[in-house]
Amino acid sequence: MNILEALQWRYAVKKFSDEKVTKSALRALLDATRLSASSYGLQPYKIIVVESADIRTQLLPFSYGQNKVAESSHLIVLAAHTNVGNDTVDCYINKHAQITHNSVEGLSNFSDFMKSALSVKTPEEKQEWAHQQAYIALGNLLTCAAAMQIDTCPMTGFDRAGYDAILDLTSKKLTVTAICPIGYRHESDAQADSPKVRFDYNEIVVEM
Repeated sequence: MNILEALQWRYAVKKFSDEKVTKSALRALLDATRLSASSYGLQPYKIIVVESADIRTQLLPFSYGQNKVAESSHLIVLAAHTNVGNDTVDCYINKHAQITHNSVEGLSNFSDFMKSALSVKTPEEKQEWAHQQAYIALGNLLTCAAAMQIDTCPMTGFDRAGYDAILDLTSKKLTVTAICPIGYRHESDAQADSPKVRFDYNEIVVEM
């Protein structure tokens, strides 16, 4: 299955089977998501995997009746940092120096540039920027899952405050951006056979 076939195959699953995603497949999918692009490479989010049935049951009242949260194999939660700023840059620069065998001092110009770019944003703009980076990771998660024939259902319809509380994210300086149950489609999910509704190439692509 090539990438276009995989994207044609995927859809937002309405009903999951009880088949579990294996640990190795889950790790590969999360590693692929981890490699997503982000602005400046700063990756201002966490990828949270919720397998616990108890925790997912607690999340149901904050999921607007969407049982997929509890019935899927795993629930993936993308949570953006709430404390974006100099510490965000310092954390990345330290990692950059470690991986590239450069000194932190040698990366000071890059560090100063990123800190300056973030400093002109309001707290609200910084938060929105962090959410935008998490959405990039979500898109990568969906594409990679399709390539692996793992089903997904990305969701933004949930009570953020409830999720943050149940997952104890505020204390971790995080807040939920999006959630995505993953697993395998149930044989009775009629949505699987519905035609994919997308605008044609010439209707959505503007060539200049």
